[in-house]
Amino acid sequence: MPSATAKSYFWKAVRDSFPFVFVAGPFGLLFGVLAAEAGLNLVEIMSFTVTVFAGSAQFTALQLLREEAPTLIILASALAVNLRVAMYSASLTPYLGAAPFWQRVLAAYLTVDQSYSLSIVQYEKEPQMSLPQRMAYFFGANGLIAPVWYSATLVGALVGAQIPESWALDFAMPIAFLAMIGPMLRTLAHVVAALVSIVAAILAVGIPYNLGLLVAGVAAMMAGAQMELWLKRRGRFA
Repeated sequence: MPSATAKSYFWKAVRDSFPFVFVAGPFGLLFGVLAAEAGLNLVEIMSFTVTVFAGSAQFTALQLLREEAPTLIILASALAVNLRVAMYSASLTPYLGAAPFWQRVLAAYLTVDQSYSLSIVQYEKEPQMSLPQRMAYFFGANGLIAPVWYSATLVGALVGAQIPESWALDFAMPIAFLAMIGPMLRTLAHVVAALVSIVAAILAVGIPYNLGLLVAGVAAMMAGAQMELWLKRRGRFA
């Protein structure tokens, strides 16, 4: 789409993000329900979801709050779960780093799994995109997801426990991550990191306060980095 305008890229991203609506909706609904059941009031729930805007971190913090975990553990766990966003930001910097400050601030807030995965694939597929086109696509990737997330959380908070358990809304989280991660496992290092994270998470499941996630994340990053180094050495001496 070499001659496309920034506006057309924005709407392309909106269309590309549409399948994720069927994940963000149930996911947000579930968070609202669980937060209401945990005793948070409507203002607290909506403040939580708007300021954090990170589903996995929100669920992690909420679960630990329900377990009455120490505040430091809650903060550390939520930050650890969101460490991947720092890697997303580093990956996006070559494409969006020259944007005006206010756009970078807004992009930082809107950097979530869906917006990152859609945008990085688009940027790599069309490297000739201009900076305004890239920013437009990135914001478009949140054009549906963010409003749906906020609205679904609000509905979940209002209806609370009235949603029957048979709806099984918790299916949204694993499906969302599988849908995003699958297409991104493009190298052996990616695959190794994913496999190590799975094994480590299973082995560390008994660690209190979900700290096994920290162990799995660190192990996966180390394994992926070591595999990349090994592949580079192998290529150098082949």
